[in-house]
Amino acid sequence: MRAVVIHAPRDLRIDGFPDPAPAAGEVRVKIANGGICGSDLHYYHHGGFGTVRIQQPMALGHEISGVVAAVGGGVSQLAPGTRVAVNPSRPCGVCIHCREGMRNQCLDMRFMGSAMRMPHVQGGFREHVTVEAAQAIPIAAKLSLAEAAMAEPLAVCLHAANQAGPLMGRRVLVTGCGPIGALTVLVARYAGAAEIVATDVADAPLAVARALGASRTVNVATEVAALDPWRAGKGTFDVLFEASGNQAALRLALDLLRPGAVIVQLGLGGEMTLPINSIVAKELQLRGTFRFDPEFELALRLMGEGRLDVKPLITASLPFERVVDAFELASDRSKSMKVQLTF
Repeated sequence: MRAVVIHAPRDLRIDGFPDPAPAAGEVRVKIANGGICGSDLHYYHHGGFGTVRIQQPMALGHEISGVVAAVGGGVSQLAPGTRVAVNPSRPCGVCIHCREGMRNQCLDMRFMGSAMRMPHVQGGFREHVTVEAAQAIPIAAKLSLAEAAMAEPLAVCLHAANQAGPLMGRRVLVTGCGPIGALTVLVARYAGAAEIVATDVADAPLAVARALGASRTVNVATEVAALDPWRAGKGTFDVLFEASGNQAALRLALDLLRPGAVIVQLGLGGEMTLPINSIVAKELQLRGTFRFDPEFELALRLMGEGRLDVKPLITASLPFERVVDAFELASDRSKSMKVQLTF
């Protein structure tokens, strides 16, 4: 079997890889589609992010879908030929956070394509992946495998929306319109937000945000004054989804938030220096959001029922043998939103 393996920054190879048969309680999935995530790009360009660094060759990828090829003993809910999305999270189920219902905070999480632990957890950009049966979630007949591979990033945004609280009738600001920011626009529109303003420093992702339901988009590199109407009084927006991970974006947004507004920090771009005086004086609520848990299956259900359409985000699909071309394309925000590999 072949896999997309990162060895060092800019050293991405197609390597031979072990292909174990499924043990009891496991299934073997023939991978069809795999989306290139921001974390995959960090491994490709920098060898990691923050303090996380590649210490051994690692298969990348955690946004994956495919078809069940074989099942292990005791698996009755899945059969060969079943089309599935693969949930990349494998929480332990026994630690204190798992028992409290916060499985995304598991103390012994095994998340596919992650160098956060040693040995690394191998990712899903492979021709076949063997996982626990509970990680393979059947998809609706009308849902394409390309759309199913979007379940993971959509689940991240659904979890962020849960962190924000009710969005019905709210004025929402989304800063940063990469795939996560754009999907957040889609979720906020579905949740009933009355107004959604999206900002970025590039026009191409803003066009996608408009297609997904943004009421207004603003390029803060060229038209920052266009945000002035939302500065009225002490600010206007009820909820901020900060998806850029950029300190300047968060600082600019604080002036646009009304007292008591909720900030959900989605983007990770390194440590920030926060203007605490503004947060305190306006009684702003700063909330983190990390991965997802039940939202993965919710994402598949909402897409399968036609309630959320993620197709506008899938801007290119390349065969995995052209992985370097795909990663270079995914790195160019003027040309791509979500690039997928096909297997």
